[in-house]
Amino acid sequence: MTERLTTTPAQTVGPFFAIGLPWEDGPFVVPDGTPGAFRIEGSVLDGRGDPVPDAVVETWQADPDGRFDHPDDPRGAVRWKDFRGFGRCATDADGRYGVLTVKPGPLPTGDGGWEAPHLDVSLFCRGVLVRLVTRIYFPDEEANAHDPVLTALDPAARATLVAAATPFGYHFDIRLQGEHETVFFDV
Repeated sequence: MTERLTTTPAQTVGPFFAIGLPWEDGPFVVPDGTPGAFRIEGSVLDGRGDPVPDAVVETWQADPDGRFDHPDDPRGAVRWKDFRGFGRCATDADGRYGVLTVKPGPLPTGDGGWEAPHLDVSLFCRGVLVRLVTRIYFPDEEANAHDPVLTALDPAARATLVAAATPFGYHFDIRLQGEHETVFFDV
């Protein structure tokens, strides 16, 4: 009897992210009940618009005063209440993620200007060997019109970085490819 061997499907990375990277309170940048806290929720979608169920979304942000509790903050590290500044959430079976946070303050630029309030986002997912990096901006910020990152982008691309307001906070889908692909940065 001759056995026919087949090729194992290629998989460059994972799906280990949802197993090894998240921790229980990872989606809480601030504790539940923090004044001004809201949720940012969305989905990670592949090029066909299908959910990516084994991704991890990380957020890193300034506190409401635009400061970081980190030695690299040129104005000095500052601790704001129980704010940790960092969140990590695995996507569920439908590709959904969510973090509880507060709105960050604007950040100074090296030339005396200001960046609009935003969250820095890293995405880890199957088939991607390095993290993908993007940002989430808020739709109700006048400072978006002068943000050096947003204004450097084509208006259609700019729209992929702005969350939508919802009753619970904000909604932000991350699209890996295709129509309305999220802008990713080479950092």
